[in-house]
Amino acid sequence: MNLKPKKQQLLGLLPNALVQTHGPRRGNVRFLSFDDGPHPEYTPRLLDLLAESGAHASFFVVGRKAELYPAVVERIVAEGHLLGNHSFWHHQFAQMSLHEQVAELDRTDEVLAAFDQCPLHRIRPPQGCLTMPLLLHLARRRRSVAYWSYDSLDYQHKSGAELAARMHKRPPIAGDIVLMHDDSDCAGEALSTLLPQWRASGHEFRALSPEAA
Repeated sequence: MNLKPKKQQLLGLLPNALVQTHGPRRGNVRFLSFDDGPHPEYTPRLLDLLAESGAHASFFVVGRKAELYPAVVERIVAEGHLLGNHSFWHHQFAQMSLHEQVAELDRTDEVLAAFDQCPLHRIRPPQGCLTMPLLLHLARRRRSVAYWSYDSLDYQHKSGAELAARMHKRPPIAGDIVLMHDDSDCAGEALSTLLPQWRASGHEFRALSPEAA
């Protein structure tokens, strides 16, 4: 949740321009982010929910899925959300060479550029895997990784109601980048309850800033 494991604490020591673990801690802004999409059923439901709540988010999409479901990606961009790079195949980065990792990211950038005309995108590697060679490569090229400070744990195969109850008990704080996923209905079910409550409490939800070309 919003408790910081050791890895996130260490990443938080790196320059924000290289690895961003959270946004500004002042004010009422939180940053929802969704990995592993787009999905032809679950992502549009999330987009409907975000639109109803006046919220914007960041979608770290898998390049191959973006090719399969272009209309969903077009809608993400059209409605003011951020497109992020979550690799092309979503393979285990820990088992890949640096050359293979970079090829996955570059290929996805090319796919996403056709939708938002941005040559480079914020990066979130699969499973949050950041090897030292990859970090050095990204630093040399002034690329930006968008990590997270609040793990919703929505991938633990719990119901949306259970997830909503857990997040209600320990909600994200100002500046948190919230990790969620849009390859199942869990996040959407939880947010259908939580977003109206959070908005009524004055919380604002924005997309992360795009990476400069």
